[in-house]
Amino acid sequence: MTTTLHQRSGPRGSAVEDRPAVPPGFLSACPGYRSTALLDRLRATEYSYLDASGHVYLDYGGAGLPAQAQVTAHAERIGGRCFGNPHSQNPASAASTDLIERARIAVLAHFNAPPEEYAAIFTPNATGACRLIGEAYPFGPRSRLVLTWDNHNSVNGIREFARSHGATTRYVPFSSPELRVDDDAIGQALAQPGPRRAAWRVAAPSAPADRRRGLFAYPAQSNFSGVQHPLAWIQTAHEHGYDVLLDAAAYVPSNRLDLSLVKPDFVAVSWYKVFGYPTGVGCLIARREALGRLRRPWFAGGSVHIAGVQAGWHTLAADEARFEDGTVSFLQIPDLEAGLSWVNGIGIDLIHQRVTCLTGWLLDRLAALRHGNGAPMARIYGPADTRDRGGAVAFNLLDPRGRIIDERAVAQATAAAGISIRTGCFCNPGATEGAFNLTKADWHRALRGRARTMDQHLDLLGLPSLPLRASVGLASNLDDVERFLAFLELTYTDRVASSGGLSPRRGC
Repeated sequence: MTTTLHQRSGPRGSAVEDRPAVPPGFLSACPGYRSTALLDRLRATEYSYLDASGHVYLDYGGAGLPAQAQVTAHAERIGGRCFGNPHSQNPASAASTDLIERARIAVLAHFNAPPEEYAAIFTPNATGACRLIGEAYPFGPRSRLVLTWDNHNSVNGIREFARSHGATTRYVPFSSPELRVDDDAIGQALAQPGPRRAAWRVAAPSAPADRRRGLFAYPAQSNFSGVQHPLAWIQTAHEHGYDVLLDAAAYVPSNRLDLSLVKPDFVAVSWYKVFGYPTGVGCLIARREALGRLRRPWFAGGSVHIAGVQAGWHTLAADEARFEDGTVSFLQIPDLEAGLSWVNGIGIDLIHQRVTCLTGWLLDRLAALRHGNGAPMARIYGPADTRDRGGAVAFNLLDPRGRIIDERAVAQATAAAGISIRTGCFCNPGATEGAFNLTKADWHRALRGRARTMDQHLDLLGLPSLPLRASVGLASNLDDVERFLAFLELTYTDRVASSGGLSPRRGC
């Protein structure tokens, strides 16, 4: 029998008996941390595998971690009933269909998205959601794709669909060393006329679908720097006649997204980033009115209603099914209901408080690290405080002379110490370019050099390393951050940078 979250968290005092002493100044810097004690109890029960193995996990920007309760719920469900391919009317099929539809309802409820206004479409991940928009959006010579420099490659890739249909692509650069984008720059980019100006007309809410100017795509939270870009841009884009794709993959694990208040046309989510399990399941949450503007370039099993071979004819399935190709992951999708119940039982605001406190402490302590000569040990990319930012901290380590320590060397050392952080460009080239102040001229010069490997590209660009990223999440505690910082002090204080003996970089 499945127990409740509070039963599984154990007695109020049992989970914190062995917790290390709180470092001086922490509670005065973040008094709200006391209110997140439930997460310490859950760490000792539901996420005990971390401490049992001595693992310091600081890659929540890459993936969340599953609670033991989620895994147990999956095993109980699979072991207790027969489930089959949902594209039928037999009992096993009907059982799967029922749970899939329950998961849709749970997803919409989690985002407070009215079902009459929004649809939840299951995809393999946020990348799958972005590809669906890219391939089906009605780009053309009279339309535009507007992007921020700060975007995951799964969003950047949409520009290839736009290009193939003759649309104009415009990137909005960073406007500050904190890797933020100015509101006015967004407004100017959206207002800028495209080709064939006479054909443009800003669409009123009641305007025909073919009058939309194009698509504006940006992340609610940067997967690189943790910067949280304004949700108010959604309304700005609508006022200029654009549909909006909001990449929420990095944002929703520790922030509330209320789709009854902000109304992006399309939202991309990967559920493993929210609660770790299941992997291979994401969502495109879309306004039904905006879905009517999409034109799928192909059909597949599951997404087609009727198809003929001799006549070369087909009609797509109705509603969400027309966007779900093949057989959906019917043994995993029902696990979303358990995962959402788990997160909602804890409370997204409580998770947000924990993440904010730990991020602030990590930022402050990382910035304070010094070599024996007083030189800083770290260079942080992005905001130095917790205002409008999430739990990802991008940085590089520096030697006493200010040279960057190769990220590959740090990856080897942290792995050997049982510490999981992310190294590389994090699939966000625009943020990397902004962090290292790369220019278009730098790229032109590098591309003339005919580099064949990633290391050759970096040499031509003048980059001595790629960044590091530490990110906190639901199951993080203060001891994780302290152990990571202690490792950095012990390993890198007064250490001279060297890249000798490192394996070649394979890619981003």
